[in-house]
Amino acid sequence: MNYKENSLSIKAWAEDDRPREKLLLKGKSSLSDAELIAILLGSGSRNESAVDLAKRILVSVNNNLNQLGKVTVNDLIKFKGIGEAKAISIITALELGRRRRLAEAMVQSKITSSKAVFELMQPIIGELAHEEFWIVFLNNSNKVLQKQQLSKGGLTGTLVDVRLVFKKAIELNSTAIILCHNHPSGKLQPSNADKLITTKLSNAGKSLDIKVLDHIIITENAYFSFADESLL
Repeated sequence: MNYKENSLSIKAWAEDDRPREKLLLKGKSSLSDAELIAILLGSGSRNESAVDLAKRILVSVNNNLNQLGKVTVNDLIKFKGIGEAKAISIITALELGRRRRLAEAMVQSKITSSKAVFELMQPIIGELAHEEFWIVFLNNSNKVLQKQQLSKGGLTGTLVDVRLVFKKAIELNSTAIILCHNHPSGKLQPSNADKLITTKLSNAGKSLDIKVLDHIIITENAYFSFADESLL
């Protein structure tokens, strides 16, 4: 047999095993991550199906789609059966997913818990390789009025302009703010600098009757809330 006859393409599979047909018959939620990636791949190699290839790719990132979203074309083409075109397809699909989450996060929403803040801000700063500090401005119903980046880079050595924060709050008629920043290291424990800036902004807000409701430290998969831990 020639290569074409031996190829483990999706078209050669039994109908029940085909991810595209499964999606049409049972819906997109019925497919595993590997099956969804297999649809992007279209085919595997001589000795490996697209689903098995997809499983190998996922294993390389500990089955973490967020981590897969960080791989490069060069990382993917190291897998046998992955060329540049397939690698670009995977990266494009994951980037679209990230942008969808970002678009959802930018929609005005009401904050009811620290988890709601995490869900709002994680798509924006949770996967960054550098640290960013943001302010979430709220009205008296805890609805988000605006989100604004205050600084970029580590808090250590960064001068936080308290006047700028509360000038914006007054312009927006905001009655409360939430502080947010990410820890690219993945560590959730607040640093001394994190505690100092929280105290500084909280004290400044009291004189203006603008409350600092919380300070959320965000990582890729988790968060730390100053309010939940009674540090505010």
